[in-house]
Amino acid sequence: MARPKVTENGAIGASCVTPADYARLYRALRTLSAGNRALARAQDEGTLLQDMCDAIVEQGGYQMSWIGYLEHDEHQSIRPMAHAGVEEGFLQMLDLTWSEKAVTPSGLAIRTGKPQVGHDVLNDPALAPLMEEQKKRGYAAVSAYPLIVDGNVVGNLSIVASEYDAFGEEELRVLSELADDVAYGISALRSRARQREAEAAMQRMAYYDQLTGLPNRTLFLNQLERMISASSPPYRPFALGILTVDQFREINDVLGYQQANELLLQVASRLQAQLDQGSFLGRVSDNEFAILQPNTDAERASLEAVRLLRQFDEPLTVAGIQVDARLRIGLSLFPGHGKEPDALMRRATMAARQAQHSVMNYTIFSGSLDKECTRHVSLIAELHHAIEHDELRLYCQPKVQFDTGKLCGAEALIRWQHPERGLIEPNRFIKLAEQAGMITSLTHWILEAAFRQIYTQEQAGRPTPLAVNLSARDLLDPRLTERIRGLFLTWGVDPAHLQFELTESALMDDPSGALATLNQLKSLGVQLAVDDFGTGYSSLSYLQRLPADTIKIDQSFVGAMISDQESDTIVRSTIDLAHNLGLHVVAEGVENRAIWDRLTTLGCDIAQGYFVSRPIPAEQFDSSWQAALAA
Repeated sequence: MARPKVTENGAIGASCVTPADYARLYRALRTLSAGNRALARAQDEGTLLQDMCDAIVEQGGYQMSWIGYLEHDEHQSIRPMAHAGVEEGFLQMLDLTWSEKAVTPSGLAIRTGKPQVGHDVLNDPALAPLMEEQKKRGYAAVSAYPLIVDGNVVGNLSIVASEYDAFGEEELRVLSELADDVAYGISALRSRARQREAEAAMQRMAYYDQLTGLPNRTLFLNQLERMISASSPPYRPFALGILTVDQFREINDVLGYQQANELLLQVASRLQAQLDQGSFLGRVSDNEFAILQPNTDAERASLEAVRLLRQFDEPLTVAGIQVDARLRIGLSLFPGHGKEPDALMRRATMAARQAQHSVMNYTIFSGSLDKECTRHVSLIAELHHAIEHDELRLYCQPKVQFDTGKLCGAEALIRWQHPERGLIEPNRFIKLAEQAGMITSLTHWILEAAFRQIYTQEQAGRPTPLAVNLSARDLLDPRLTERIRGLFLTWGVDPAHLQFELTESALMDDPSGALATLNQLKSLGVQLAVDDFGTGYSSLSYLQRLPADTIKIDQSFVGAMISDQESDTIVRSTIDLAHNLGLHVVAEGVENRAIWDRLTTLGCDIAQGYFVSRPIPAEQFDSSWQAALAA
């Protein structure tokens, strides 16, 4: 019988077909089927490789199989990763290399990228030193296949048979398909591992402080909610402390942010070393830590505050300088100072501010500090007046394309022109409006202002898509879609010039309800964007169901990506993920050239941030942006 031989260009010669060939073909097909089952079950790369080797020997009936990965070491060696049917020590006898000196089918398969067959290995001069060992083990023929992952040869799959005329043309074709399946499985599992790593990094970013590794504000509040639920009823008191680091901002200004960060790391280390069992420590803002102390009343909380403060009697050494970085501690107590997380946090924060004026350096919240709540109520009343008396102003922050630098849209932002306090930034009143149930009134105002701005720009012949933010409460408004439909009828603007941005956290408050509202909005012909992506930890399956056009990467990741590898990984993974889903990507928080250049390299689509432009009053948008372009 004419046996197939692999030519120099990798072609496989023809052969006559005999019953034995059919039997071997059936064996190869049985092996392929067993390999597919192993591929479907594999959860990790090591398991996949071993299960494949086992399937080849146990279900396929071959004498031996092994999988190796090439090494880029001095000897260009091949490292065995898995094997089956191999007697102890046999692989160590082989000259496992893929260098120019390679003579084994395995080495040649890696080097050439083509299947290699060795018939009658007992008489192969290249394998003469192993003749006795192979005869003893019943090895007669060997075939080796390159494992090609993402276009690159990464290793070999080698199979040994007991028949000298094994690996005919059809058998070789089927086993080559098996090798392709192994390579596909390796690629898929590595991709899955990278995705898990990115999700784990995102999880850490979402719930842990990047600098200290402590729980961040989000995770701390989650823990606070759990303690409240576990402590009532029956009510078991506990203390919440806000610990403010004195002179942090001065150190940051004088010595720089790296030294200020070193200060915070040392503070965190000292606090962690003093934690009692059951206490929970987190970093909740730039220079603030927070601690939960279970089963603690006012007396014990005071004693613990004094004990913690004494740990900072000794100065810290930062950049070779002795720094007297003392703490100020504000305490609130459950249930006396509140049974809601916000109330306890707010009152502990007020007490920490009051502690700056205390010789003891700590203060327990008292009712007199609640005057600030009265001021908030006053501000809410003034905001209601501002909405009715046209004290709000529309600002627009431009968005530009990375590849052309051209204006491609803007985000609608709100400002409050207070008659006595001047221009008030939204971070001072938006949260209050949400807490007071006034966010719907603000949304109505900005929708009206946005439609007016779009109409004005369309009439001027310079239409610019404008994005409007919607809150979690807006998504619950059953009249939202009808109101927007009515505004389209009133102004007659092109729906393509309106985009709605919804934060990932808002979507996750009520995923099914949010999805229904988004589908209704999408039916109007508008564009939809997921804002602050990466902070709400939505699932990939949910993201795929959203009728979104764009993802906006949260500025906390974008701003840190130059100095923090995890942030860079998250940004890169998010861009790749969005593009794979057919979505555009906006990076918000582009503050400097370095971030711009890095995002350009990563293939991001659109930039927004101070490096592009600060928010501009709507009535000045066209003239200011044209002037910026001219400059």
